[in-house]
Amino acid sequence: MQDTRAELLHWYGRHARVLPWRARAGERPDPYRVWLSEIMLQQTTVQAVKDYFLAFTARWPDVMALADAREQEVLSQWAGLGYYSRARNLHKAAKEIAVRGGTFPETPEGLAKLPGIGPYTAAAIAAIAFDFPIVPLDGNIERVTARVFAIEDPLPGSKPLLREKAQAFSGNDRPGCVAQALMDLGATVCTPKNPACARCPLNGECLGFRHGIAASLPVKAGRKDRPTRRGVAFVAVKPDGSMLVRSRPSKGLLGGMSEVPGSTWTEGFDLSGALAHAPIDAKWKRLPGEVRHVFTHFALELVVYIAKVPANAETPQGMRWVSPERMPEEAFPSVMMKVLTHADVI
Repeated sequence: MQDTRAELLHWYGRHARVLPWRARAGERPDPYRVWLSEIMLQQTTVQAVKDYFLAFTARWPDVMALADAREQEVLSQWAGLGYYSRARNLHKAAKEIAVRGGTFPETPEGLAKLPGIGPYTAAAIAAIAFDFPIVPLDGNIERVTARVFAIEDPLPGSKPLLREKAQAFSGNDRPGCVAQALMDLGATVCTPKNPACARCPLNGECLGFRHGIAASLPVKAGRKDRPTRRGVAFVAVKPDGSMLVRSRPSKGLLGGMSEVPGSTWTEGFDLSGALAHAPIDAKWKRLPGEVRHVFTHFALELVVYIAKVPANAETPQGMRWVSPERMPEEAFPSVMMKVLTHADVI
């Protein structure tokens, strides 16, 4: 594969994407920026991450600064990226790295001991930041590998084989650039639909291209339908615009994030008893329509009620009133931002 790697690196030198976390030619990668980008990119697109990455690094330019931040600040800055356990683990890992004097482990095994870093992320950081000779298997590299080696076994069962075959691209010659070249190749040329095989630097070695099956690979098993859960959300607003909110439990879905009070989300939610979940006595008005949001494993439909309450309204246990000035500091996930938008209070 030496010639293949040479062709790949030559292509990368001319066509590499310009990304805010990437080192420029001739510069050493910053492990902090590599780590932060890889955590942000989990289950998220490059386009969605760019602005978040720039905002994070402007506020916390290095791992020591991030370690000194409050968790709620990190969650608030993360709001909208989803999968909020990533933000909590990011903060925990920053604190552990700070204890090490700000020095990151340089091997996949060492990196995998940090919170929030699994096998792929450990391999990606080790390869890109420290030139460790390993090929991480993200979605782009998975697709390139399946096509180059014409692997027709369906995912996810074929992942171990794909991971094994991907290591054929590895070597001691700029492994970090090889990994990023494969990522870029999958993102810009070896795309999921209509791959541009004619201008691919690997088309001479690609068995999928040779056999005319590249576009059909990798084969994916049928996806199960998501169940739909339902619930109710209550937006209580005082005359000064203060709103009643609470924090979700630290563990579990949207852990530690802010939300307006409401019911649990279940498939068998009984809408006729919605007001039984109201946090305080008030003249609740149901808003027309519903808020819909899709999580990884289920879809959600929320009915929203709103009430104007007096300035001396009670504060239920575990909840708080937040003034309009302090609202930007609250870590509202996307689904709650939809609720607040639906209620026309932001």
